Amino acid sequence: MPNGARQAGFTLIEIMVALAVFSLAALALLRLESATIRGAAILDSTLAAGMVAQTVAVDAMTSAQPPTAGSARGSEANGGRSWNWTRTVSAIGDGQVMRIDVAVADPHGGSVLARATMVRPPVQPVGRPQ
Repeated sequence: MPNGARQAGFTLIEIMVALAVFSLAALALLRLESATIRGAAILDSTLAAGMVAQTVAVDAMTSAQPPTAGSARGSEANGGRSWNWTRTVSAIGDGQVMRIDVAVADPHGGSVLARATMVRPPVQPVGRPQ
């Protein structure tokens, strides 16, 4: 090799810096992926809990007998999981109209994930004009 000629290639320092930059980028992508997976799981739980809340509220609203005023608790299976719900029924107005509030919680965390509110109008007897 002639005296003034320089060998082409990377130095050890350049390779170490490149590896450090690459590892920082890879770690940032891994953190982003885990946050995305966590967000998708939370969204899945919230949507399933919302469906349970709607189902319990509609069931109370459309049943033949009006629900009794007060609180009731129960559980329902949806999406392969068990959900705890609390239904609160209260009379509004002249007492004929019922407000139905449902809160659904995950049994593992215990925090409320979804709520639904419906209003049940007074029941009209069959055959009687309104």
